[in-house]
Amino acid sequence: TGCGTSEHGALARVEILADALDAVGLGGAPGAVAAAQAFEASLAPQRGGLLVGVSHEGGTTATNAALAAGRAAGARTALVTVGAGSPGAALADIVVATGEMDQSWCHTIGYLSPLLAASAVGAALTGGDPQPVLVRALLAAGLASDVLTAAEAAAGALARVDRLIVAASGADRPAGRELALKVEEASYLPTVARDLETWLHGHLPATDAATGLVVVSTERRARPARVERMVALLRAAEAIGMPVVAVASEGAAEGLPAGLTGAGRIVVPEAASLPAPVAALLATAVPLQLLTERLARARGTNPDTLRRHEAIYLEAGERHG
Repeated sequence: TGCGTSEHGALARVEILADALDAVGLGGAPGAVAAAQAFEASLAPQRGGLLVGVSHEGGTTATNAALAAGRAAGARTALVTVGAGSPGAALADIVVATGEMDQSWCHTIGYLSPLLAASAVGAALTGGDPQPVLVRALLAAGLASDVLTAAEAAAGALARVDRLIVAASGADRPAGRELALKVEEASYLPTVARDLETWLHGHLPATDAATGLVVVSTERRARPARVERMVALLRAAEAIGMPVVAVASEGAAEGLPAGLTGAGRIVVPEAASLPAPVAALLATAVPLQLLTERLARARGTNPDTLRRHEAIYLEAGERHG
């Protein structure tokens, strides 16, 4: 459970842990591992089991309320957070301290750290090697010169749209949601994330040539079916005249016709030796942050302040708490 970026970290953890539990024959029970938004989890406490909160600073009110409610209802509690001295840590039986604090409200480390922690837990569950050297190389690939160039070009094309839609499926969905949040936080561009198939059921009439589309396609499980539906979405977007950017793994990119991603594509490594959700989520973690930062540059916005350098947004933030 968590809020905002931390909620997306929680959703990503579910993808990674469910895959690991399935690999060792423990994933068959319905709801064995699931995510809940923190406010909802505080109102409907978890009874028994393990409740894992994700909170970068450990001070998020709703997440701490969920931990307190879960503990009172009989759940063991854990928190993935920067350090052990926060209010949230005091509510947790287990604290996983990630150590590095973000210097920006537009959390980048706050998204990546829970993913890395989850990948380590997944490896421990399966008895596998977390492959830190490969993980480091995969993250570094997100800042390679070709990715930088592609992100710059994509940001330039998307800077002119008046709204943005992100589409993803499978393990790519947390990344899609995180990208939507990051774009709104950093560049003030209205953005929404939708599941791939949901996109094709009634939402197209609200789009036009001023609507940008980013598709995220790195999930390798059931890839042929996912790519086939992604191509169907891209063809629909082409008919409407929407500028389209793809963030895709090498294998998925081969199945996406270049002419259907005219605003650019950011291609990331497959990392085939990592578990599928780990490979997808870690391969996209840096590029989605980079695309956000370049889009903020292109739109002339400040990605670090949640717009609180402007009086009305400062007041709005103080009002909602």
